[in-house]
Amino acid sequence: MTTEADNLRRWDGQRRGHYEVWYLTLNDPASRDGYWIRYTLEAPLDGQGEPYAQLWFARFDAAGVADGARTFGINRKFPIAAFVSPMPGAGEPFSVTIGGNRLGHDSAKGAISGDGHAAEWDLRWTPAGKTLHQLPSFFYRGGGLAQTTVLSPNVDVVIDGTITVDGKRFDVRGARGGQTHLWGKKHAYAWAWGHCNAFDDAPRAAFEVLSVRLVRRGLKLPPMTVATLWLDGEEIVLNRLEQALLAPAYETSTGRYRFVARSFGERLEGEFSCRPEDLVRASYHDPDGEASYCHNSCIGDLRLTLSRRVRGRWRETARLVAPRRGHFEVAGRTKDPAVTAEHVTVEP
Repeated sequence: MTTEADNLRRWDGQRRGHYEVWYLTLNDPASRDGYWIRYTLEAPLDGQGEPYAQLWFARFDAAGVADGARTFGINRKFPIAAFVSPMPGAGEPFSVTIGGNRLGHDSAKGAISGDGHAAEWDLRWTPAGKTLHQLPSFFYRGGGLAQTTVLSPNVDVVIDGTITVDGKRFDVRGARGGQTHLWGKKHAYAWAWGHCNAFDDAPRAAFEVLSVRLVRRGLKLPPMTVATLWLDGEEIVLNRLEQALLAPAYETSTGRYRFVARSFGERLEGEFSCRPEDLVRASYHDPDGEASYCHNSCIGDLRLTLSRRVRGRWRETARLVAPRRGHFEVAGRTKDPAVTAEHVTVEP
């Protein structure tokens, strides 16, 4: 499948200055809890350490326990020898295995424990028939022209299986989720991302938005926002370069991401929001050693409005909401001090 080829690893096994990520997000329909599972590798530049792989797991408590103790993230680093994945052109099915924890094009399985928590997952889905390319098309030339390249081989899939957290097993049935692959030399200077495919009163709708601020030769470039909405059998893609650059600047604060994406005839605007205790902060390191901080939640509230230009005026044509089922993150080069839950690196 074309979508499976888009999941194949880009790292050649030798090159320094490369990072690569495969992540899966979903909400369990029964508990409404959100989950964020990542399989990653990092090949730092010379002098910044040895290559390694990393397994990440986060659970977000939709019930909203006051102290936030049931919302947590833990991750574990592995030597690069524990990372196994076929190269493009090898003629083998896509998979990523890190120390026995495996991600396939149609499944994810793994276990991690530490910092007072333990988690296991065994999930499966029917792969999507089409990959979402979030960025303008020319960004994908030559394997990716930007410092970071992103696409979603399984942007909207139905997930079944089991997740066990701290001894409690959850039978996941019919969860709407998404799986994404990204790679590059360096994270953006700042970014915000949002995803949802579990709206009220719109069971087949799905949405993805990405806002980025890049730096080139020491200069901060204007922010860009791209978005795609699937609604009532229609795919609304707002990711051409002129659209991305003309969108108003996105706005972020603790637990809040507000955005607008538009073309001449269509406009998508909305907001993800959550409490500070619904966020987990993950610390990333670029291959050159610079740190960035990602503040993520899989139980945000999302409100989204679609408007169309009719006779020169904007007219609202659809309004979508997803309480406690929006996945989003706000990231950059500084920590948000209001977010107190850290994604903790645990020992083997």
